[in-house]
Amino acid sequence: MPSDINHVVLVGRLTRDAELKVTNSGLQICRFGLANNYSRKQGDNWIEETNFFDCFMMGRRAEAVQRYLTKGKQIALSGELRYSRWEQDGQPRSKVEVFVGNIQFLGSSGGGSPGRSSGSQDYTGERSGGHESDQYGSGSDFEDDVPF
Repeated sequence: MPSDINHVVLVGRLTRDAELKVTNSGLQICRFGLANNYSRKQGDNWIEETNFFDCFMMGRRAEAVQRYLTKGKQIALSGELRYSRWEQDGQPRSKVEVFVGNIQFLGSSGGGSPGRSSGSQDYTGERSGGHESDQYGSGSDFEDDVPF
């Protein structure tokens, strides 16, 4: 029997600088907001709309990338949705957040980004878009056979 799937991939811009907190047990938690724009047609006109997502990541990687997650920066992320419930002032509350497993910085490398002169970089510090044989460990020279 197949497992349930909970996977989300988003590309958008940060709505605020990331905040890093450390729990009493020493776990780092980085929280940030992401805005994702899209267009939809209403009658004969196209309307721009925006979705807003609360996101968080945990652990040493969260601490490592927090300083680069600044308002306006474009990122891509993948993760899963997490649903939280609690009570505040006697009222039940709930929210859905994105638990980030992978993050990639997009756009130019200016403005303190961890990216290098070209391409993008993931949160592990390894450059993406590198040599295909190195990335997948196949050892083939596939990229030399590409006609463009």
